[in-house]
Amino acid sequence: MTKRNSPPNPWIGPYSGQTVVYSAHVMERVVDVDLVRRAQSGDAGAFTALLQPMVASAYRLAGAMLHDPQAAEDVVQEASLKAWRKLHQVRPGAEVKPWFLGIVANECREMRRGRWWSVLKQPDPELPAAPVGDSAAAFADLRRAIRRLSHRRRLLLVLHWYLDLPVAEVATITGSSEDAVKSELSRAVGQLRNLLGDAYA
Repeated sequence: MTKRNSPPNPWIGPYSGQTVVYSAHVMERVVDVDLVRRAQSGDAGAFTALLQPMVASAYRLAGAMLHDPQAAEDVVQEASLKAWRKLHQVRPGAEVKPWFLGIVANECREMRRGRWWSVLKQPDPELPAAPVGDSAAAFADLRRAIRRLSHRRRLLLVLHWYLDLPVAEVATITGSSEDAVKSELSRAVGQLRNLLGDAYA
């Protein structure tokens, strides 16, 4: 039976009246490292707690890439199972979110490569709601233009602009250098502008 420990308590400084204040990011990393260690030892509860904050981003990524809620759910479930099996790959102190989203991105790519995928009629991709005042026609043109991008360019745009991830995390997720991500993002934006220009020509 796996021993389950309680989450660590905030650390109080050794000096009377002095509390060591950690930033939210540092405390999050401390908790993540503990959860990874426990999950790697077989604690399913720790694994669930580790993945829970990332599930919403995983669904948004899969939904934007696959344009199908059911397919997105299947991808996230499969990615979660693979993450559990591959958790030993996570090094102590490493960021877990980019690692997990990378698995989700790979699952999206594999699903789109499936033979059955090409015969399904997919609706427009799930994107953030159009800002107030934007015309419905212009927003529809943007969604159609994004659908015409390659899988990789769409993935980079979704990760960086839709999920608001920094370039460094996008590079980790996609297995690229930061310079390569910046360059490809620039080309993707340029292609979008050209496509939108064609739409209004």
